[in-house]
Amino acid sequence: MSAPVEVRDAVKIYAGESEPVRALDGVTFDVRRGEIVALVGPSGCGKSTLLNLIGCVDLPTSGTVAIEGAATSLLGDDELTALRRERVGTVFQFFNLLPSLDVAGNVGLPLVLQRRPPGEIAARVAAALEAVGLAGKAGAYPAQLSGGQAQRVAVARAVVHDPAIVLADEPTGNLDSKSGAAVLDILHALARAGQAVMMATHSNEAAERCDRMIRMQDGRICA
Repeated sequence: MSAPVEVRDAVKIYAGESEPVRALDGVTFDVRRGEIVALVGPSGCGKSTLLNLIGCVDLPTSGTVAIEGAATSLLGDDELTALRRERVGTVFQFFNLLPSLDVAGNVGLPLVLQRRPPGEIAARVAAALEAVGLAGKAGAYPAQLSGGQAQRVAVARAVVHDPAIVLADEPTGNLDSKSGAAVLDILHALARAGQAVMMATHSNEAAERCDRMIRMQDGRICA
């Protein structure tokens, strides 16, 4: 069985002011089920570009990025949107919760977009909130949550639709050490349960807790 994420010789070139910018330069790796992989490196090394390609937000200039065997560059816009919506979960540094929705509404949003039945949405939301230790916060609003609670809600939203890959972009970067450790514990628990997780981080402590570390420099994997 193929890995949920397969990246082969991925190159991404952007138009620059004076000359093209090679943001990724021949990147190859897999992310397997049941592991959490840290993506590390200095700002501008290509981490965000790589997450955008795996998250089906952008396409490689050349090479291949495949999610569960589906090469993103071979898909039309509607197919790419469906792949991103159904098979990718994302956790952002600044949570990105909708202030007008309560916790249950935020967590259930991916399922609403997939037009799942209300009963299924309610059951999955309840299970996701239980998994992150926030079963009693379903009716709260984002403004009523601490930073750590908001990020745990974001994790629940990222996994409620059972994605192939969870992408966590600096998930502890806006949290104190205790809250950050709690979020890392949840991400590791997800991996132990069989979820594929990739986390971009500037935190050496967070990276060292992961199963593998991919270090980038100037658009290439250097270690």
